[in-house]
Amino acid sequence: MQLATVSHPDGGTRAAVRQDSSWHALPAPDLSAFLRDGGPARAGAEIPGAVPVLPLPAPAKVLCCGLNYAEHIREMGHELPSHPTLFAKFADTLAGPHDDLLLPRGLQVDWEAELAVVVGATLRRADRATALAGIAGYTVANDVSVRNWQNRTAQWLQGKAWDGSCPVGPVVVTPDEVDPAAGLEVVCRVNGEEVQRDSTKTLVFDPADLLSYISAFTVLRPGDLILTGTPGGVGAAREPQRFLADGDVLETSISGIGTLRNTVRFTD
Repeated sequence: MQLATVSHPDGGTRAAVRQDSSWHALPAPDLSAFLRDGGPARAGAEIPGAVPVLPLPAPAKVLCCGLNYAEHIREMGHELPSHPTLFAKFADTLAGPHDDLLLPRGLQVDWEAELAVVVGATLRRADRATALAGIAGYTVANDVSVRNWQNRTAQWLQGKAWDGSCPVGPVVVTPDEVDPAAGLEVVCRVNGEEVQRDSTKTLVFDPADLLSYISAFTVLRPGDLILTGTPGGVGAAREPQRFLADGDVLETSISGIGTLRNTVRFTD
């Protein structure tokens, strides 16, 4: 099943479920509200001209795992971790699947294609089986990172939480249709050039591991978003280093889910 938040002819948005080739209304203004309310995914009327926008505009928590693909861990000069490396974002960080990414000039902006997990149940000190059952679905994200701010200190927050820098979407696909353990291809392209490709089969900590671990110290609730980490191929690890330029088109794809297409725009 594909779920989304879509634009509505009245100018607002609507939670929606895809049936055949069209989007049908769900009883909530967006997926954040729909998942919090716990309503059944019963399709209502078709929404003409619906276009997917940011699927989860109001998550209570956005948590991210860094250093979770073996190749990326090694390219950044680290050993394989015994526990997940975690950091947080804010809802203001998120952008839609086709939004421009507006950032000030003078930043070293890097790409990080990622699978994101959408929480579908309240999880508190959940074991692995409970965490797996509590997944509402999966979506695509790019943890666009500002390296010259991230590397100012040992804490990454200031390089990871720029407003409107993290595109997510275009849809949320339920676990009956996609399985990261079976291997989903995660691909990133800049201006059509492939810069990242890996399979979710190579994650050090898979989605159930992450949700179980995180729920040990903070409760997770429906609509929360967990980013699972990026593969090798980031710009900061290249020789010479490479960062995104004004007008660059960033495409982030995951097999079975979809593609984000965002243009970087630097502003004064």
